[in-house]
Amino acid sequence: DFGHSSELAFVVEPSDDIAVQEQPLILYCQVEGIQPITITWRKNGALIVDSENAFMLANGSLYVSRFQRLRGDGSSDEGEYDCMAQNHYGLVVSRKAKIQAATMSDFHIHPQNAVVEEGGVARFQCQIHGLPEPVILWHKNSMPVNTDNERYTLLPKGVLQITGLRAEDSGIFHCVATNIANVKFSREARLTVSGSHSSVYKDPMILVGPENLTLTVHQTAVLECIATGNPRPIVSWSRLDGRPIGVEGIQVLGTGNLMISDLTVQHSGIYVCAANKPGTRVRRTAQGSLVVQASAEFVQHPQSISRPVGTTAIFTCVAQGEPPPQITWLRNGQILETSDHIKLKNNNSTLSIYGINQADEAIYQCLAENSAGSTQASARLTVLWADGLPSPPQGVRAETVSATTIQVSWEKPLQNTKEIIGYVLHIRKAADPVEMEYQEAVSKSTFQQLVTDLEPSTSYSFYIKAYTSRGASKASEVTVVSTLGEVPAMPSLFIKVINSTTVQATWEPSIKLGQHEGFKLYYRKVHLSQYTGPVLLASNVTAYNITHLDASVVYEVKLLAYNQHGDGNSTVRFVSLRETVERTAVLNPPCDCMKDEQNNKTSTTGIIIGIHIGVTCIIFCILFLMFGYRGRLLMCKNVQEQLSTPQIPRSQRSATGLVLNGATRRDRDDRDLNGKQLDMNELERLFPASPSQEQQEKGITSAHSLSAPHDETQISTLPLDEFSIIEEQPDPLPKNPHGSSAAAPALDHGPANEG
Repeated sequence: DFGHSSELAFVVEPSDDIAVQEQPLILYCQVEGIQPITITWRKNGALIVDSENAFMLANGSLYVSRFQRLRGDGSSDEGEYDCMAQNHYGLVVSRKAKIQAATMSDFHIHPQNAVVEEGGVARFQCQIHGLPEPVILWHKNSMPVNTDNERYTLLPKGVLQITGLRAEDSGIFHCVATNIANVKFSREARLTVSGSHSSVYKDPMILVGPENLTLTVHQTAVLECIATGNPRPIVSWSRLDGRPIGVEGIQVLGTGNLMISDLTVQHSGIYVCAANKPGTRVRRTAQGSLVVQASAEFVQHPQSISRPVGTTAIFTCVAQGEPPPQITWLRNGQILETSDHIKLKNNNSTLSIYGINQADEAIYQCLAENSAGSTQASARLTVLWADGLPSPPQGVRAETVSATTIQVSWEKPLQNTKEIIGYVLHIRKAADPVEMEYQEAVSKSTFQQLVTDLEPSTSYSFYIKAYTSRGASKASEVTVVSTLGEVPAMPSLFIKVINSTTVQATWEPSIKLGQHEGFKLYYRKVHLSQYTGPVLLASNVTAYNITHLDASVVYEVKLLAYNQHGDGNSTVRFVSLRETVERTAVLNPPCDCMKDEQNNKTSTTGIIIGIHIGVTCIIFCILFLMFGYRGRLLMCKNVQEQLSTPQIPRSQRSATGLVLNGATRRDRDDRDLNGKQLDMNELERLFPASPSQEQQEKGITSAHSLSAPHDETQISTLPLDEFSIIEEQPDPLPKNPHGSSAAAPALDHGPANEG
């Protein structure tokens, strides 16, 4: 392998250019490598012959004396140019350089007259095509527009924006387009600023939104957005995909135009311009797409290599760009054609040459092209060959040992064996392409090799080469042999009890078992020697229900996979249905309907009685507390009353007559005031006895019978929400001998509304 300076490679390649009519053009091409080197030029694939108009300079560059876009004979100097360099080792071709003539068309968009009120926004536009892109400047009243004025914004595509219009902005405007081909002037347009600034509210409105742009990396993109409204809207930018726009290289021109400098592929996306009314969510939006292309460039270049005859040469070429580049391979400047021993894979990124010979020695080039540009890289293949190499190994034989092992043996070559340093065994599935081949190295004193980890029932091809320090021998004859078949592996078996007489056997999918035709299922009672089965199941079946089993014994279940080579090892499981039966008996005991009905009745009666006893106890406690509190009040006021408990019908109750103990003031007035004490008979009348023990033992179940009154003062029948506390106004009463009122209200400080 020679050093880098010996490789035939380009130092300078021709680049894309725009030529001026009738002006000279030079395309540069410089090559390094082992001399002698011959350089030639092509245009659109055709060889350029030196002439008065175009000829090659001594340094290899091409000189065009007078560039013509269109000659009298119909030919043109425009086109794609490349240079070719050749020496003893091969030929290389440069990248294609696209040459175009400088031009400028007429204006196809001229500025238009505009009348805008003071404080508004004016926009003028002119548009023209040209190569290179024309530079557009604006004049007002025949003088260049003052770009220092912050209210004037000039955009690269020929747009003039004027914000916050004033009377002095009125005038006549036109634009001037300039490039290396020409200078042209647009028509004039008049701007009239009318009236004074209006205070009438206007919704935000976007006059002009961003347009779709397609640019290349490192260029500058300007996305226009101009909005009006009163109050003046706030313009903001975002990406439709939610990603941040960033700040590097980002600038705002005027009141809302977005400029992105030094574009990268990551800047591609859809950009949204929003005009917001200040302090509100009222907004208007417009959007435009930005596509950033990147010319093809190499991530990995192919490397020059030297390989002995009969070996494999591999070149790798990886390129990137936007859009993704297409890769093409050349051999000595000609498009490479694939064959049985020349293969391209990985989207043409990898070139493999199998069993190389002297005819494969050449320079191989990788060309990467997309719509943004092209690039190339080259590498040389040197085929090593020397006299006195060994002859091919003899008597190659292959014998099958097992389903995964083959033994290969051979004899030493007949000629030039002294310099042999070892052998290489080449192995490949007979059905695979050549590039799937792999090798195993063997020492020079060994004439057999055990090849393992092969696939069952598969054919393999083998050949041998003898190696010396100067290269390899030719390949031996190829021998093909197949491995033995293999029985399937053990399946994974699981048993699930369905009920007292049925179990389900399940196993894993057949893909884990290797090649097989189906399954055999056996089962038996453990105390018996004879199996039931086999039950033959297809290879796609993964479950089987075993029915009509005896719940009192333990069963053994056995499963195996089989194929044309025999039965595989079986998987055994034991299962008992007795526990399932017992568990079912516990969870679902026999039903004694008469007993259940009796128990249900007894249980229901007990629950009802318990509930009523509890409610009665609670009511008694509440009444006890209330009467105890009332008794203390009477003692403090030295008032003695007799209590009566007539039951007042609900319809006759009045808002001024009901108190907690059920007695009315009129009843109390009728009492004599002789200080008669409360006796036990009155308490018994207030608190009638609870139902007798005999009644409870009889199992009374009717809620109505428990709540029916035994006398007119049955408290348990009065709901709590019918109690009320009424503040009464005292009537004039005669004074007692001691000068005190006859009877004061028991709760004279209570609330006046219902408690």
